[in-house]
Amino acid sequence: MALVYDPRYHTWDSWAALMVEAYGAQQLEIPGSEDDWKSWAAGFAGIDVFVKDAVPSPYVFDDWKDWASELVNVVSTSVK
Repeated sequence: MALVYDPRYHTWDSWAALMVEAYGAQQLEIPGSEDDWKSWAAGFAGIDVFVKDAVPSPYVFDDWKDWASELVNVVSTSVK
């Protein structure tokens, strides 16, 4: 089962750090600035844990929290 933290009440740095920690075995890179969130999110979405979940492309979102919220929705509905 995939674990995705709710992005509400987090900054980009804190949320991304939690995700890097949660998926440390995937050797995710520590993300750079929030300005580059889309490229990091694209790499995150491509890890094998999420292949079956139809993770949304970050490139269709303007804000990282909107993308991360949709990621939470996708992962939570795939568990049911």
